[in-house]
Amino acid sequence: MCKSALPIIIQGGMGVAVSAWQLAKAVSLTGQLGVVSGTALDVVLARRLQLGDPGGHLRRALAEFPLPDMAKRLLDRYFLPSGKRANMPFGVQKLLDEAPSQERCEMIVVANFAEVFLAKEDHPGLVGINYLEKIQAPTLPSLFGALLGGVDYVLMGAGIPTNIPRAIDRLCEGEPATLPLKVDGAGPDDRYSLQFDPEKFTQGRVPWLRRPKFLPIVASATLATMLARKSTGAVDGFVVEGPSAGGHNAPPRGKMQLNDRGEPLYGERDLVDLTALRELGLPFWLAGSCGSPDQVVHAIESGATGVQVGTAFAFCNESGMSESIRRQVIQACISADIDVRTDPVASPAGFPFKVLSLLGSLSESAAYQLRQRRCDLGFLRQAFKTADGSIGWRCPAEAVAAYVHKGGSEADTAGRKCVCNGLMANVGLGQVRSDGSHELPLVTCGDDVKNLTQFLKSPGRLNYSARDVVTHLLSLISTRASVAAC
Repeated sequence: MCKSALPIIIQGGMGVAVSAWQLAKAVSLTGQLGVVSGTALDVVLARRLQLGDPGGHLRRALAEFPLPDMAKRLLDRYFLPSGKRANMPFGVQKLLDEAPSQERCEMIVVANFAEVFLAKEDHPGLVGINYLEKIQAPTLPSLFGALLGGVDYVLMGAGIPTNIPRAIDRLCEGEPATLPLKVDGAGPDDRYSLQFDPEKFTQGRVPWLRRPKFLPIVASATLATMLARKSTGAVDGFVVEGPSAGGHNAPPRGKMQLNDRGEPLYGERDLVDLTALRELGLPFWLAGSCGSPDQVVHAIESGATGVQVGTAFAFCNESGMSESIRRQVIQACISADIDVRTDPVASPAGFPFKVLSLLGSLSESAAYQLRQRRCDLGFLRQAFKTADGSIGWRCPAEAVAAYVHKGGSEADTAGRKCVCNGLMANVGLGQVRSDGSHELPLVTCGDDVKNLTQFLKSPGRLNYSARDVVTHLLSLISTRASVAAC
């Protein structure tokens, strides 16, 4: 296939609702691949409905859901026509486990459908959805919802998603799908799994589903080679992400060493072998500090189909990031007063995590210390084997005593931040606590954040659009380069 038939730019699927449908749609309308974040969409849907669904977009999407009784149950349960009061907490949902109820599965399926539907509405462009392999419990119903919405690409990082292609195939066929569940403390003979049966879920009303392309997000040619050879179904290409990318980063290869800022040190072993990638014969996109016209050209000349860019889109007008954060970050870039740290322990997921230093956020030590530790969203909880052989769930960012009571090590709790609640606060969906306090943001972005000023069209301007990003990134792509990419 000619590479020009594929997008040159993939917009990163960032955080919780940062790359929401509005951003993905704006990028897709430029002819590139817009991507929605698939993380915590059930909670995002419930909270948006409790805010009154401004603009009526969610209600419009739910009206198109192929199983209207499910959509109606969600509206009846969560929609507040006038929106909740500012000091009123969002409704709390039961944390996900290995066997979610029909009610919770309906929330997950409908939420993923709605996000994809809105991103694809009224245009022929391509739309993808991004998941974290580390977040396992909602994966199968999430995939089914995205398939119902007609998603074109599924991207997945933060793990080794060898079993995802087969799961996608099974769901598209309307057949039961299974994924192995990682359980801490499990023995060599223990087998734990997650299941989802479309036939049972829909009571025999499974519609025809089209298979999307699957792009694992990897940090090395070795992992890409393994996935290409050993995955349970077709792998259609790769996003190859370096350690300067935002969000979760792969840990350095070999023994973890830290610099004087307490950040993981990456070396030559962490450089991607582009020759080995090219030999796989599959398209790939480079990610991590690729958000400039020069880097786009460099990627294509290196044999890549293009680049994945996240940070540049995270702070554009269509991003779900709150406007106050966007303006504060862009102003800091103009003043050359911006700092991103790769924190090796912040995320409960166990991966290094990029944290932007920002006043009024959990990046501040005092704010982190003052926050009461709790786990009431639980997307980064880890399954563990209990004494009786059943499955329990714990999070190193929860209350220390609770984590230790569940068999966890107190040392694992040091420095852990509640990424789930922090990311919700980034997009204006932070929880209100009983004492009237609000959850604080926890902003993540790549090292490229310092270069955001390249997208500002004129002096004094503090905003830019997704189209501005795409136009600028492609500004050095000539007709000759496009032909050479075929």
